[in-house]
Amino acid sequence: MDRSWDVIPGDMPGLEWRIPVLRFRGRGGGPSAYLQAALHAEELPGVIAIDALCARLRRAEAVGDIRGDIAIVPWANPIGQQQWLHGSGQGRYDFDSRVNFNRGFPRLDRPDPSLLPGDDAAVTATERLKARLLRLALPCEIVLDLHCDDESPLYLYIPSALWPAMTDLAAAMRADTVLLWDGDGGGAFDDACLGPWLRTGDLAGRAVSTVELRGMADVDAGLAEGDADGLFRFLAGRGVIAGDAGPMPDWSGPAVPLDWVEMIKAPAGGAISFARRPGDRVEAGDLLATILVRPGEEGGGVPVLAPQPGVVLTRRGQRRTRPGDDLMKLACRSPSATARPGPLEP
Repeated sequence: MDRSWDVIPGDMPGLEWRIPVLRFRGRGGGPSAYLQAALHAEELPGVIAIDALCARLRRAEAVGDIRGDIAIVPWANPIGQQQWLHGSGQGRYDFDSRVNFNRGFPRLDRPDPSLLPGDDAAVTATERLKARLLRLALPCEIVLDLHCDDESPLYLYIPSALWPAMTDLAAAMRADTVLLWDGDGGGAFDDACLGPWLRTGDLAGRAVSTVELRGMADVDAGLAEGDADGLFRFLAGRGVIAGDAGPMPDWSGPAVPLDWVEMIKAPAGGAISFARRPGDRVEAGDLLATILVRPGEEGGGVPVLAPQPGVVLTRRGQRRTRPGDDLMKLACRSPSATARPGPLEP
């Protein structure tokens, strides 16, 4: 394994940002793969999963089992890592532009990295960082972007154009649910990686996914070992790694289009008292949560009800809310009446 640092010039003289790039050189005969974690800098389950995965890859490398080139960026967002406010890490949105770090990636007409802005382009450091990450990932057949939610089981975002061919990833990771997207991905990293290939029609053997490794607090060595096993099993199944990684588990979970996901909003501001957990099945009209507006007073809570039958996929980690904030995602069996184009969250 080789470790290098990609240097991203900062916005002012004398400043720079660096991302570590771990490379395993393949002996040939396998597809190339790119994995990254912590694009949202406070989301750490992917970081420790990559640490566990690299131990397996080093062992495979020692016996000559790496067939395709593998590039890994375990800390993809040094700018977000540096963002702290009153002792709390704030790595989801760029302090300067207020744009989600997983939005606004360059959208290319063809998979040509030379079209991306270089270090001398008159763009911000955040835009240079996004171009650098895309430059690393775009040539690879397999691209996995490791994230997590607030509170959730393991689930995947997979492009509809690559489904059901990517059922192997859902099986390898033992995913609870797959969310299928197409159309405008809002300039997210996975959208930027797939779009140029989609426009050329060259999708053979491609795999692109945002992998949501449960919740923010699920930074656990045991979970990381299991996630590393799943990632290794998937890469072996795709021929990036030689040898037998063990039998692929069966997978029969739901694959739900994005417009079948109900984004449950807070009707009022206050304290959230959840009535349901991720994984719970609900019927239309079931109580999901109560927003306590006037605690201790009769009628001081505002109920939040399920708009249709479904399964609680996620819920927010913070227990204080403002009106209109996202509370939950429900994976349902029919379209949401409030669905809108683009990503589920800004």
